[in-house]
This record gives sequence, C-alpha cells and structure tokens, in this order.
Amino acid sequence: MSERIQDLNLGADDRAVLDAMAADGGRGLVGRAVEWCAINSGSRNLEGLERQRAVLAQVLAQAPGEVESLPLSPSVEIAADGRERPQAHTDALRLTVRPDAPVQVVLTGHYDTVYPAESPFQRVVDRADGALHGPGIADMKGGISVMLGALAAFERHPLAGRLGYRVLLSPDEEIGSLASAPLLAELGAQGHVGMTYEPALADGTLAGARKGSGNFHVVVRGRAAHAGRDFHLGRNAVVAAARLAEALNAVNGGREGVTLNVARIDGGSPLNMVPDVAVVRFNVRFPDAEAGAWTRSAVEAALEAGKGEGLSLDLHGGFTRPAKPFNAAQSRLFEAVRAAGRLLGQDIGWKPSGGVCEGNNLFAAGLPNVDTLGVRGGDIHSENEYAWPESFLERAQLSALILMKLAAGEIDGPGLRAAMENA
Repeated sequence: MSERIQDLNLGADDRAVLDAMAADGGRGLVGRAVEWCAINSGSRNLEGLERQRAVLAQVLAQAPGEVESLPLSPSVEIAADGRERPQAHTDALRLTVRPDAPVQVVLTGHYDTVYPAESPFQRVVDRADGALHGPGIADMKGGISVMLGALAAFERHPLAGRLGYRVLLSPDEEIGSLASAPLLAELGAQGHVGMTYEPALADGTLAGARKGSGNFHVVVRGRAAHAGRDFHLGRNAVVAAARLAEALNAVNGGREGVTLNVARIDGGSPLNMVPDVAVVRFNVRFPDAEAGAWTRSAVEAALEAGKGEGLSLDLHGGFTRPAKPFNAAQSRLFEAVRAAGRLLGQDIGWKPSGGVCEGNNLFAAGLPNVDTLGVRGGDIHSENEYAWPESFLERAQLSALILMKLAAGEIDGPGLRAAMENA
C-alpha cells in the first residue's frame, strides 16, 4: 500500500475537475452553507430540522442515483422527574449512487446542531479576521456543503463509473445518534472506505484515534415527607444523588484514558419537603473496548454509594459510540489522505481526539474512515463557533481528489477494507 501511495499523481483529468471546482473560489460552497445556518436545526427543533431536511433533499435530488427519506424510530430520554419520554426525530436522508460499482464509499454527515430554537445564535456574520462566525458553519453545515460539492465535482471525472457511494445525512448526531445508529451500521457494512464531515481543527489537523463514549442517567427515588412534621419518614433522593455523584467522580484516575464527567443533577422540592426524585446525568470516555468494560463495572460499583433503606436507583443509557483506535488499516488510509493532500499543497496531519462522532459507528461496522474532512474551524458547540471561508474549497478539492484516486485504484479501497477485517 505504501508504494501505491507514493505513486499518486495529478493527471490531466484530475486537474480539470479541480480547476472547475476553483472557478468561483468556493463562493458557492460558502454561500449555501451560510443560508443553511439561518435555518435553526437544533436536535430537538423538529420544525427546523424538517425545513433543513427538505432543503438538503432538493440538493441530493440533483445527483445521480436514488434519494430516500428514512423514518427514524423515537429514542428514549429521561425527564427531570425520572420518567421516560419519547424523543421524535425527522427523517434521515440517504443517497445511493452506483451500488454495484467495484469500489464503494460511505459518506456521512448530520444536519442537526446543538443550538435550540430559542438560542440567540441564529445567523452567520463575518468576523474582523475574516472567519465566518455562526451556528453550524463548522459543525457541520459547512461540512455537508463541502461533501456535496466534492461529489458533484467527482461526477465529472471520466472514471466516476468505477466508484459508487452512499450518503447518509442524519438529524440526531449531536444527541448520540441513537436513532440513526442502525443506519450507520448498515451502511458501514456496505462500503470499503468511509468519509465523514466533522470539522477539522483550524490548521487542518484531522482526528486520528477517538475514544468511545457513553451517556448515562441514574434515577434516584426516595420518599417524600414534610420537612418539619415527618422529616424522619423521608428518604432524601437529592442527598443520595450527591453521594452517588461523589462516587462517580472518584472513578476518574482509576484507569488510564478513562474519564467520567458528572454533568448535571436534576431534582429538588419546596424547602419544607424532603425530595423524593433526583436524576444524575454523566458521560464517560474510554480508549478501547477493554477500558469500556472496566468503566461499566466501575459505574455499577459506584451505584452502591447512593443506595439505602427506602431508596432505589435505576440506571439508564449506555455506550453510544464504540472506541475508534488507530489501527493499521486506519494508518494506511490516513497516509493515503496525506498523499492526496500533498498533491494539493495541503499539509495533512492528525492527532488523537477525545471527541466522538459517526466515524466511531462506522469503524465499529468494520469500515476504515476519516471523519474530519469538513471545513477548518473551531469553538464548536459554543456561540463562538467559526470556520475559515477559504477552507471550503480546500477541503472539497481534497475529498474530490480522494474519490478520484479511489476510482483509479491508486488508493486501494477494497484493500483497506480487507486490512480492517484482518486487524
């Protein structure tokens, strides 16, 4: 594989595609992403998500192949009162092009953001330093624009018929992909290489190895009582939740690479009542499957701290993203991406990340993948989110060139998949 990577070169057909992409300097890619960011599509804003889905469906309809709207089952959330409630989702979008071609690529992205409908952060503006500042401009409406721009350009290449692809755009990545996870697993099993469009770092660095992640909710139930007349009859769920939170926090430092973040405690009552319900919410990160098993055992042991006479604890949630170690197949793929970047004058590097994304799910399905092919940017999940406008064209050209080299066989997609299966 290393020899094939060294042999990458820009042919006349490749140059023609790249030059055509550069004709407008990437302004079209930027412009439509800015328009999309004006549609609030927070993960729970179903009306806004549907508007965004409809706009994206129109763009996908311009591609060859079949476009499908795929209904997602509701996921389950734990309310502040400890009750389970369904969370509905809008449809996912899937585009399938040339499913019988000898090389198959899976491209994924999400059209939900972390900004709710009531957020004051609703549109893109230009920063004084030239960056674009707005909701989802990096994570990842900018990335979706780059992905679709690269695919449209690739279709003009003479070897496009040798490569087929499946695109999945989902509405629930920011809340764990619980509803779209089965689709990600299905597509991951059907491809040779995966390409996901989370933002790269501001300097273009990619995420290499990724930790796994899990979200958990512990419902603590006690017994309500009058704080004066019957205090001794009460069983305080908030106090039990606090003991549990301390025990969970003590998991940190117990194993290298494992972190546990107690993020929120819901509960409470009027000051003259003993509270009978509390919910402890926490996230875990772990570097590999063995560490994940250790973490689960540590969580179960910590639950003992919250128990007591008249108290009950119910654990909800689980691991939402498996770990994504940087194995030999991943190393070969990233070296191929680096070689493609070099042809474009882009210096591609990577480093481990504690963050998680759809790339974790694809990896678990046996698909080698690069999951930070989106725009260069930063401060995601905050009202300081930004992206560099020049990176839209840069990253679209990088993806288009990767696709061209996969179609030409200069990057060996089937060989990369085989390397994953032998890892």
